[in-house]
Amino acid sequence: MRTTTARIGLGRASLALLALSAIGMVSPSSGAQAPPEPGAAHSAGAVAPIPPADTWRTAVLNFAKTHEGNPAWGFSHSERDYELGRSLAAADHVRLDDDVMFAAAYLHDIGTFPPYARRGVDHSDIGADIVGELLSGTGFPMAKVPAVAAAIRTHMYYRKPVGPEAIYLHDADALDWLGAIGLARIFGLVDPQGGQPDGPAAVKRLQNLLMQVPPGLVSMAGKTMLEPRVQELQRVLAELSAETAAYRIL
Repeated sequence: MRTTTARIGLGRASLALLALSAIGMVSPSSGAQAPPEPGAAHSAGAVAPIPPADTWRTAVLNFAKTHEGNPAWGFSHSERDYELGRSLAAADHVRLDDDVMFAAAYLHDIGTFPPYARRGVDHSDIGADIVGELLSGTGFPMAKVPAVAAAIRTHMYYRKPVGPEAIYLHDADALDWLGAIGLARIFGLVDPQGGQPDGPAAVKRLQNLLMQVPPGLVSMAGKTMLEPRVQELQRVLAELSAETAAYRIL
């Protein structure tokens, strides 16, 4: 019976992931990858400016769509961070510099991708260090690069943001690790060939995020949105644990 139960253990979660896959939020066959951790990186490379387009925003979008192909922290994640960050700021009646928010949101995880990533260097620091060079040929107002870099450098939940764009990118990025989308992102990384991360490793990572992410929220709007997402993720993890021992983490 355990074998049969394990086969159906994802239940409703599997259906949700397939639906999210269909609209581009996750990839059901992403290969063996792990969520970004402090210090995780790959190989170094030269920094070339983003190719110009009719506007700098189009250039950034084209670049992000081309280079940010990860199911958990790729283009769709950047898109959600931008929209959610703006929504949180509006709820708090805080005015953002939308140029800074747009550039930071769509480029904040570029340090996880080759040729930019470097082993042992936090991807947030890589992105902050190279974003000026990336934007230099696009027409972006370069006087705003320091604010973009600051937002990128502190976007992860374990860092302390300063300034409006940094705060709302940080909180949007933190919230995207939780709720149904948090589950979809992490399970999108599971190796379909049976390697690592596997399903139990994904569940363990989600449990860690439930402990690590909430204390870092800064904005009032972010804190208001936090509890429903925590409860949603806790509920799904409890259902997974009840349906199959394979997804039960003690």
